[in-house]
Amino acid sequence: MRLLLDTNAYSAMRSDNREIFALFRRADDVLLSTIVLGEILYGIEHGGRRDENMTVLNRFLAQPRVRLVPVTRTTADRYARVASSLRRKGRPIPTNDIWIAAHALETGSDLVSFDEHFADVDGLVWLRP
Repeated sequence: MRLLLDTNAYSAMRSDNREIFALFRRADDVLLSTIVLGEILYGIEHGGRRDENMTVLNRFLAQPRVRLVPVTRTTADRYARVASSLRRKGRPIPTNDIWIAAHALETGSDLVSFDEHFADVDGLVWLRP
């Protein structure tokens, strides 16, 4: 199983969420979108424990099954398709979440997120722990 974590799934994992850990243990690959990384880094910059949180993030990213997924032309194509589909449906979602969904679609990953609006993305396998 290949998982792509949303920001809230990473945060839940940091809070010892049992469901996230169970998914993480079963996964062959755990991916992190560069968009999610940006959101995490933003939170770290505005938090009170910057050094500690950076250490934890770097340790997480260094795990052999964890891979950072960059934005590519294919990601941009998926973004455009998802955004257009959501607009036609009248079901917009936050822009960063469209990019995250695009990464999940591009990589064939199951997206782990607590955000209900991912249910509106056609073709996306969305896991809500």
